[in-house]
Amino acid sequence: MSKFVEANEKIAEAVVEGYKKIENGVVEGYKKIEKGAVDGFNKVSDKCVEKLFTKEGKSVEDAKKRLSREK
Repeated sequence: MSKFVEANEKIAEAVVEGYKKIENGVVEGYKKIEKGAVDGFNKVSDKCVEKLFTKEGKSVEDAKKRLSREK
């Protein structure tokens, strides 16, 4: 192979490797943000259920099950 073709292949490999690193970083960052948002929503939701719908001596999970049955 010519030196030009070899150099071109090395550049292409480096570009692909760099792209994959960036892609993985973006995906991992998105997953962390998504997990944080879902966890935050669940905490707020659980507090609302606790304050508004739990009965004495019952847990948040009990209240959620009861509310689900009452739909």
